[in-house]
Amino acid sequence: MSRALPKYHKRRVFMIGGAAAVVLSGAVIAGSALAGETSQSNDGASANASPGTISCPAVEGSLPEIPASAQAEVDRNLTLLDTQIQEANQRLVDTVGQGGANFVQNAILGPLEDKRVATLNRIATAIGRTAEKPEGLDTLATCALDAAGGAAAGGEAGAGGDAAAEPGGAAGDAAGGDAAGEAGDAGNAGGAADAGDAAGGGAAGTISCPAVEGSLPEIPASAQAEVDRNLTLLDTQIQEANQRLVDTVGQGGANFVQNAILGPLEDKRVATLNRIATAIGRTAEKPEGLDTLATCELNQ
Repeated sequence: MSRALPKYHKRRVFMIGGAAAVVLSGAVIAGSALAGETSQSNDGASANASPGTISCPAVEGSLPEIPASAQAEVDRNLTLLDTQIQEANQRLVDTVGQGGANFVQNAILGPLEDKRVATLNRIATAIGRTAEKPEGLDTLATCALDAAGGAAAGGEAGAGGDAAAEPGGAAGDAAGGDAAGEAGDAGNAGGAADAGDAAGGGAAGTISCPAVEGSLPEIPASAQAEVDRNLTLLDTQIQEANQRLVDTVGQGGANFVQNAILGPLEDKRVATLNRIATAIGRTAEKPEGLDTLATCELNQ
């Protein structure tokens, strides 16, 4: 009996060891297969998440002869137009997969167009100081997302777009797309807690802007109608921004309101104030510095 025990123990150890080896081998094979599936899935996701690029109409070739006195200012603004496109393309990359079906239009292309309108108006004004002011440059403000980007955006809306339809989702199409963040900061679209901090714990607040009418010089009769239209437009822009605050409360990250609402509002006001100054300047001395009235703020 005492001599049989070691043989029994040897067989038992051998059998247990063999079983353990089989289990370990199976685990390694299963782990490898799972890793392969994960890798393929991730590769497929990144392949489908191509944000595309933004293209805008060329401006330089549409300008008249530029007076020497305006050349530096025009060059600065042409450079700024390029910078705005680069920033918008970077935002495409930073926010890929966020928002609803209209996210790119509302949160990137729309604000980019507002910035370009303001910049193109500055170019026209600079030329118009010493030469005939070019008209219609703002028709070059609208940009587009190339086909690859459009397909990627469609894929996102189809695959994950249900989130946009949910009240607490990343967007809510037009309202939520604006909200989803003009910048990559809105990339924290899932962070409703951050949004609560930014929006004063869920209260939308209101936007206040500097008064414009009291800062204007005497308005020539020939410019009165155009100035009145643009003053009304300034009020409309504030109302729309306040409505957007209400519609998007609780969305985005800490910088959401600044990037998705106050920033685009400022760009719109700059363009409108430039139109007011230009209207007055046609038959009287053009007021300078109205764009200092463009910046608005959030009141909690």
